[in-house]
Amino acid sequence: MKGDNGMTAKELLAQAAVAMDRAYVPYSKFQVGAALLGRSGKVYLGCNVENAAYGPTNCAERSAVFSAISQGEREFAAIAVVGGLGGKPKGICPPCGVCRQVLREFCPDDFPIHLQDADGTVRTFTLAELLPQSFGGAFLEKEGD
Repeated sequence: MKGDNGMTAKELLAQAAVAMDRAYVPYSKFQVGAALLGRSGKVYLGCNVENAAYGPTNCAERSAVFSAISQGEREFAAIAVVGGLGGKPKGICPPCGVCRQVLREFCPDDFPIHLQDADGTVRTFTLAELLPQSFGGAFLEKEGD
């Protein structure tokens, strides 16, 4: 099934697999790739980049979001994420909590997150399913704004 822009979940997952191959993971060996589809139709890739100090490590999903934002994209249609130890997915690889919160900053509750089982089966979740009762910018708006 094709989305509004003509890209299927499988096509977006294939792009995420390309990004996964670029991951820098000398410590965990757990490679993750993300492909973020902008409403413009452009795909932004991201991979996880580890650091010996661990804290400065950046996830694939945030890498993709930050890349898109830095290039002027502000609206997104979907994201696909794949990952696994040694670059071999053994099951779905959902975004971590921090990445879910970053997605929440820019995406609506019904934003689709495409994941892939080891056998290639696509599983799609909405952001609200993965981050229920989330905190967003509306909480920071003043009364009367």
